[in-house]
Amino acid sequence: MLPTHAAPLPIDGNRLTLDDLEDVAHDGRRVVLADAARAAVARSRAVVDQAVARGAVVYGVNTGFGNFADVVIPKAKLRELQRNLVRSHAAGVGELLDDVETRALMLLRANVLAKGLSGVRPETLDLLIGMLNARIHPAVPGQGSVGASGDLAPLAHLALALGGGGRCRDGALAADALARAGLSPVTLEAKEGLALINGTQLMTAVAGLALAEAWRLVRTADVAGALTLDALKGTDVAFDARIHDARPHPGQGASAANLRRLLAGSPLRESHRDCGKVQDAYSLRCIPQVHGAARDAIAYVQRTIDIEMNAATDNPMVFAETGELLSGGNFHGEPVAMAADMLAIAIAEIGAISERRIERLVNPTLSGLPAFLTREGGLQSGLMIAHVTAAALASENKTLAHPASVDSIPTSANKEDHVSMGVTAARKAARAVANTRRILAVEVLAACQAMEFQRPLRTSDALEAVHARVRTDVPPYDTDRVLSPDIEALADQVRWGRLADAAAAVCGTLQ
Repeated sequence: MLPTHAAPLPIDGNRLTLDDLEDVAHDGRRVVLADAARAAVARSRAVVDQAVARGAVVYGVNTGFGNFADVVIPKAKLRELQRNLVRSHAAGVGELLDDVETRALMLLRANVLAKGLSGVRPETLDLLIGMLNARIHPAVPGQGSVGASGDLAPLAHLALALGGGGRCRDGALAADALARAGLSPVTLEAKEGLALINGTQLMTAVAGLALAEAWRLVRTADVAGALTLDALKGTDVAFDARIHDARPHPGQGASAANLRRLLAGSPLRESHRDCGKVQDAYSLRCIPQVHGAARDAIAYVQRTIDIEMNAATDNPMVFAETGELLSGGNFHGEPVAMAADMLAIAIAEIGAISERRIERLVNPTLSGLPAFLTREGGLQSGLMIAHVTAAALASENKTLAHPASVDSIPTSANKEDHVSMGVTAARKAARAVANTRRILAVEVLAACQAMEFQRPLRTSDALEAVHARVRTDVPPYDTDRVLSPDIEALADQVRWGRLADAAAAVCGTLQ
């Protein structure tokens, strides 16, 4: 888990970061509405109330939705309109979001409303924040969004809970959970139902959480690659700064710098410096080029998610300065969908090259080490099937890397005739990240075992620190044992960046 924070996080719709997202989603950091945001929310709500009072026809305020946009609803039925909207759109299916994803969804929705462009009442936003702080997590199915007009079905399940409807993830009725926390459900007024369900917050939540871990994975991938290279008596010549300065992709340069720092001063490297070997296989020699390309792709994803976390994505939008409600299309999830597809591709490549390095570690023809890194091959199988597991995950990632954003299917009587499939893209990316976490765990497992066969020679101080960190959870392999617990223990270290942190404590910050 990440470190906890005593101070609540103020939100205003403009400054939310990826670190904030993780603090609230993983650690339960409390959230408060910034004073300036409260004033902005009140001003936008006044515009909606004025529009209702003068009888102006405004989409989502006093009209039907989607293909019913031309149907004007009488003032006496506006509350019923919002209630019906939320109920009818709560049509999600499939596995529920977990607590972390649900909290990320709630935070992002609250932050969007805090911008003051949605027209909700301050008390409605206060209730959403109060539920988040009280750990009231609505049951939100993960499937049902095509990513245009926003993530309507999943967000409707969230909105349902604000009115006391539906259930929580723990099975409790939302109304009962609110009562236990001393909170009162709201009766949604004009536009509020639409403001709660129209936006890209599910795809952004799932993609954002995956992105945060992806950054830790790419740093860990450099550590794993350095461990493998040294255990296989590879050369660090390919990481010379002059080579990478001649092709100045930022990610490539950062990865090469990490590798130089990680391998510096390795006695194991010095032991074979004059062996006559000219160059290594691509999975070792081209680590900076592959890891670096993934880094640059993930940086693009970061820019997109940073913007989307602080963007107004509902419709219509309320501009208090001019008193206007303008209809547009910010709910369309194409930016996030493309970014999530790119994230899946980038992290799949991290896993793919890691799997190739694992093969070199366990294959005696390539490594010069005992087959499958066991001293009694035949009687024992060693890491044979650990590699098979990594290969299975790497192959699954190839399917997950197929883009979802190039797909579209018309909905709502062809009113919504081009959609983003952003949630599908985000869910695929998250699954690819989880797979790659475990592939890297297998590589670290194998590289550390290979190091045992190089003793008494030692690797660099930084990599010895990583080796020691691994051995706190996973002892060397003297005899065959069940491997799943070892892989999962190391996957947890990989997930939270602990192996990269162990190295950085010795060699300095890794990029």
